[in-house]
Amino acid sequence: LNRTIEVWGLKCEQLLTSGSALTSECVSMLVELTADPHTEPSLKSSIISLLAQLASDDSTRELLHSSYNLTSTLAAVIHCYSSTPGEPLVLQCLQVLQKLTYNTRVFQSTSCIHQLLEFLMTSVQSLSDDIILPCLGLLANLCRDNPSVQTHIKSLDNVKPFYRTLINFLAHNSLTVVVFTLSILASLTLNEKVGEKLFDAKNIHQTFQLVFNIIVNGDGTLTRKYAVDLLVDLLKNPKIAEHLTRYQHFSACVTQVLGLLHSKDADSAAKVLELVLAMCCVSGLRSQLCDVVFRPAAPKLRAAGRRQGGGLDGGPRTECGLALVQWLTSPVEGAESCSLQVLRLLNKLLEVGQVVSECTLSFVEMLLPVLLGFLKALDPTRGEAVLRKHCQRVTHVTNLLLNILLKDLRVCRSEVHLENMLTEQTQEECLTAVCADALLKTLELMSKLRQQVKDMETSFYRMLQDQRVVTPLSLALTSHHREHVQTALALLLEATPLPDFPSLMLGESIAAHNAYRHREAELSVKRLAVQEVPPPRVNSSMDSSSSSRTVSSLAEKIQSGLELQEQTKDSHVSDIIEVYEQKLAAFESKESRLQDLLEAKALALSQADRLIAQYRLQRAQAEAEAWKLASLLKDAERRREDLQGKLSCQVLEVERSKADMGELLQHNSRLQRDSEEHQALKGAYNALLNRSARLLKELQTAHVLLTKQSDTLKKTHDALHLQAEEEKVKEKETERRNLEETLDIVRKELNKTEQARKDVSIKASSLELQKSQLESKLKLKEEELNKHSAMIAMIHSLSSGKMKSDVNLSL
Repeated sequence: LNRTIEVWGLKCEQLLTSGSALTSECVSMLVELTADPHTEPSLKSSIISLLAQLASDDSTRELLHSSYNLTSTLAAVIHCYSSTPGEPLVLQCLQVLQKLTYNTRVFQSTSCIHQLLEFLMTSVQSLSDDIILPCLGLLANLCRDNPSVQTHIKSLDNVKPFYRTLINFLAHNSLTVVVFTLSILASLTLNEKVGEKLFDAKNIHQTFQLVFNIIVNGDGTLTRKYAVDLLVDLLKNPKIAEHLTRYQHFSACVTQVLGLLHSKDADSAAKVLELVLAMCCVSGLRSQLCDVVFRPAAPKLRAAGRRQGGGLDGGPRTECGLALVQWLTSPVEGAESCSLQVLRLLNKLLEVGQVVSECTLSFVEMLLPVLLGFLKALDPTRGEAVLRKHCQRVTHVTNLLLNILLKDLRVCRSEVHLENMLTEQTQEECLTAVCADALLKTLELMSKLRQQVKDMETSFYRMLQDQRVVTPLSLALTSHHREHVQTALALLLEATPLPDFPSLMLGESIAAHNAYRHREAELSVKRLAVQEVPPPRVNSSMDSSSSSRTVSSLAEKIQSGLELQEQTKDSHVSDIIEVYEQKLAAFESKESRLQDLLEAKALALSQADRLIAQYRLQRAQAEAEAWKLASLLKDAERRREDLQGKLSCQVLEVERSKADMGELLQHNSRLQRDSEEHQALKGAYNALLNRSARLLKELQTAHVLLTKQSDTLKKTHDALHLQAEEEKVKEKETERRNLEETLDIVRKELNKTEQARKDVSIKASSLELQKSQLESKLKLKEEELNKHSAMIAMIHSLSSGKMKSDVNLSL
C-alpha cells in the first residue's frame, strides 16, 4: 500500500482541482486513514507525504483545509503523539500544517486546535532546534489575523513564560527563528504593553533595519515570505507606519528590496510587490516610493524598455521601474499574478493626487507601448480561464491608462493606433462580471480619448449602440460597487441620446438581474433557517470516518428510494431533502432568468434589420471615404516628388559641407605643425638660458678663488715683514714690490671677471625680455610664426657668438 501511494503521488498533480468524484472519494479515504489511530505510522507518513504533494497551490490547500478537514486531522495526529515530540511523524505533520495554514484562518473552535496550541507552546520552550522551527512557523500562521486564537493564547496560564521564551529567541543565530518570533509577538502583543516596549520609538528603527536585511539577505524564500508578512502587519499600526515615514534609510532599503525583482523567482517577486503595495497605503511613503520607482534610467536601458520583444534585463544596475515592466511581460511560470500586482502598484503610484514629475513622464512614455500590447483581442477558443485572466489584466490596464490620462493627456495623443486595439477588445462576448468590468473600463477609456484620437468618437458611439453592451451595463448598474455604478451611469448618459441605443433591452436585462437577486435573497434566508437547526448529537468517541460513513449511507438510502416511510423520523434525511428542494428552487430561478435573457435576445433580433440598413449606409460612406483616400494618395505622390527634389538639394549641400570640412582639417594640420615648431624653439631657448646660468656660476667660483689667494698673500706678506732680519730688509722690500705688482695684476683680472659677469647678467635679462616678447607675439599672430622663428634663431646665433668671444677675452 505504501508503494501504491508513492506511485500515485507521482501522477496526481492538480487532481483535486479537476473536479473528479473518484479523486475526491480517494482523498477522503486517505484523510480517514490518517485520522484512524490504528493505522501504522509508516502508512500515515506516506499518506501525509502524498497530501503534502497534492497541496501544490493555494486553491488545493484551501480545498484540503475546508472540504477535507485535513488541518484538524493532522492536529489530532500530533495530539496522539504529543508524548514523543521528537517522533518523525510529528515533525512531518508540523511541516505540512505550516504549509497548509499559511494565509488561512483557523478558528480556535476547530477540533483539536486547543491541544495543538498547547503542544506548540510547550515545544517552543524546549531545547530541541528541530522541533522549535516548525512550531514557531505554525504558531505564526495560526496567530496572524486570527483574534480568536490570539485571545485563547492570552488566556492561558503559561503565557508570560511563553513571552519570555519568545523574547530570548530574538537573539537567535537563525534569521528564520527571529522572523517567526517577531511575527508571533506582533500578532499577540502589538496593542499591549509588552508590544509597546518591543516596538517603541527606540527599537522600531532597529527592527526596520533587521527586517529589511532579512528580506534582502534572508535564508531563503520562506524566510523572506514571513519577513514581508511581518512588515505588512506592522504597517497596519498607525504609529509604526508613522515611524517608517521618518526612517532615514527607507529609500535605500526599498531600492534593495526592489532589486529582488531582477531575479526570475515569481514567489519572491510576488511577496516584494505585496510589500510595496502595503507601503503605498501609507500616505507618507507614497512620494518616496515614486522617487525610487520612477528614478530615470540610463538612455540605453530606457531604449530597451520601449522594445517589448527585446527584453529588459539590464543587469544589476537596471532601474526599479524597468524591473516592474519586466514582470509585466515576463514569460516565467507564475508571473501572471505578479503582472496584476505590478498593475495595481502602478495604479497606486499614479493616483490623481500625486505631482507629475519629468521622471514620471519619462517612465510613462516607456510604459505605454507595453500597456497597449495588453489590449489586443484574445482568441475566444483558448478557454474560459484564459479569457477571465485576460479580462482581469485588461481591467487593470485600462484603469492605469485612465490614471495616466488624468495626469497628462499629452502622453497619449500620439497613440493613434489605440482605436483598433480597443475596438477589437469590445468584440469579445462579455458575459461574466470580469469581462463586463473590462469592457466598461475600455469604453470609459474610449470616452476619455475620443477628442484626442482620430475617429475614436465615431467608434465609441458605434460601440455604445451595440446590443452586446447591454449585459455589462445592466450588471454594472445593479452592482454593489459604487465605482461600477458611476461608470455605467456616465456611459448611459452618453448612450441615451443615440438613435439605436437598445434602451428597451437594457431595461429588460436590469429587471431580470433584479428578479434573480430577489430570488437569491429569499433562498439565502431559507439556507440560514436550515443552518440554524441544531445538528444531531454524536458520541464524542466517534471519529471522522464513522460520521462520513453515516452521511454516505443516508445518501445511498435517498438515491435508492428505500426507507421513505422513515423520513419524518430521521432528521438527517429531512434536512438533505430540504437542501435539494432549495437547489431545485435555485435551478428554477436560473431557468426563469435564462428565459428572460432569451426574450431579450429575441427583442435584439428585431433590431437586426435596422443594423443591416445601418451597415449598408456605413458601406456607402466607406466607399466615399475610399475615393477621398485615393485623391489624398495622389496629393501624397505629388508631395513626395517635391520632397525628392528638396532631398537632392540637401545632398548637394552635404557634399559642399564635406569639402569645407576637408579644408578645415588641412588648416588644422598646418596649425599643428606651427605649434610643434614653437615648442622646439622654446626648448632651445631654455637650453641657452641654462648654459648662461652655468657659465655665471663658474665665473663666480673663479672670483672667490682669486679673493682667497689675495688674502693668503697678504697674510704671508705680514708674516715675512715681522720675522725678516735686518740684513734681508731690502730683499723683502723687493719681493714686496713684486708681490704688489702681482696683486695689481690680479685685481685687474678680477675687475675684468666682475665686468664679464655683469655683462652676462645683462644679456640673460635681455634674453628673458626677448622671450616674453616672443611669447606675446606668438599668441597674437600665428601667421607670422616662421618670421619670428627666423628672428629668434638669428638673435640666438648672434648672442651666443658674442658671449663666447667675451668669455674667451675675459679668461
